[in-house]
Amino acid sequence: MIEMFQEWYENRHEYAKDWKDKTGGKVLGYFCTYIPEEICLAADILPVRILGSHEPQDVTEPHIFAMYCPFCRDCLAQGLEGKFDYLDGIMMAQSCLHIRQAYTSWELHVPVDWSYYLPMPHHVQSPRAIPYMVGELKAFKEAIEKWTGKEITDDDLARGIDIMNRNRQLMKQVYELRKREEPPLNGVESMYMVVSSQMVDKEEHSRVVEDSLKELDNRTLGQPVGTRLMVLGSENDDHEFIDMVESCGSTFVIDDHCTGTRYFWDEVSPDGDPLTAIANRYVNRIPCPSKDWPVRTRVPHILSLAEDWDVSGAVILQQKFCDPHELDIPAIKNALEGQGLTTLFLELDVTVPVGQFKTRVEAFLEILQEDDLF
Repeated sequence: MIEMFQEWYENRHEYAKDWKDKTGGKVLGYFCTYIPEEICLAADILPVRILGSHEPQDVTEPHIFAMYCPFCRDCLAQGLEGKFDYLDGIMMAQSCLHIRQAYTSWELHVPVDWSYYLPMPHHVQSPRAIPYMVGELKAFKEAIEKWTGKEITDDDLARGIDIMNRNRQLMKQVYELRKREEPPLNGVESMYMVVSSQMVDKEEHSRVVEDSLKELDNRTLGQPVGTRLMVLGSENDDHEFIDMVESCGSTFVIDDHCTGTRYFWDEVSPDGDPLTAIANRYVNRIPCPSKDWPVRTRVPHILSLAEDWDVSGAVILQQKFCDPHELDIPAIKNALEGQGLTTLFLELDVTVPVGQFKTRVEAFLEILQEDDLF
């Protein structure tokens, strides 16, 4: 069953088109994991995360600054090149300036039936964040109802919450297995599992994860685990990079990415008003660095992950020109090293210089292996 997640990831566009043909439902592309998927699922919409292709492109220059991060430029390029021509609508929740520009340029230059900008509060640590978010979710729900012609009841919202929570619970069970001395899956396979959940029907994904858990319980990697690593930083679904690092004698056992744990870590507590419950989840979830201020609440969480998953070192990735992570990384790097963990910092572009990075990764792993001898 594990291979299914890779198949979904690699054939995401075909999957969405088939889903649309089978169900007659609407497909909504989204740019940031702060969008409330619970409300989309309550309206029987398929949310599909817009990601890049990790391939060179030259179509975004008239629309977005070259000094903006490669991720936002790559995402916009996919729209301009017609890769997401099946989308009925696009939306984003307020995110960093760069991905916001990708959304705005897409809205201007790639025709879609519907678009929506959700003003997610940046200052999530403010006591006013949740009441503000509740109001914005009400407006979003009304906009979805008008677009789809379907009234979204509290029962519908409860169903959306249940679907999302079930998937989050299952993914946490998968990640618990990675604590083992011999993890049953590696970093590449884990990435496929998480990212595919951002682009396929959640209930179908959950069924396959549930079946996969039975398989994983007695599965082995078939190769030495090597050095146990953590990966964190800017968005990363570059399987070639992860595969390269693991081919050098290591295994990624945990991550802090929006294409990893940050996506599924926190559940909605379904108590009382469903919109308030959803607002609580998105305001209080493990934050993106664009929202992790004035107190960096992610630092203790990251240190806890590193300890619980018994990592020896951390690979810290930054998309070139990614301002939120650039400001965030020094504090995280200092915190990890303060706990005795060696770190490797790498800056990524649209394409990864695998050969150059491999040399640096090999040197990094040699240092960790030497440290283990003492």
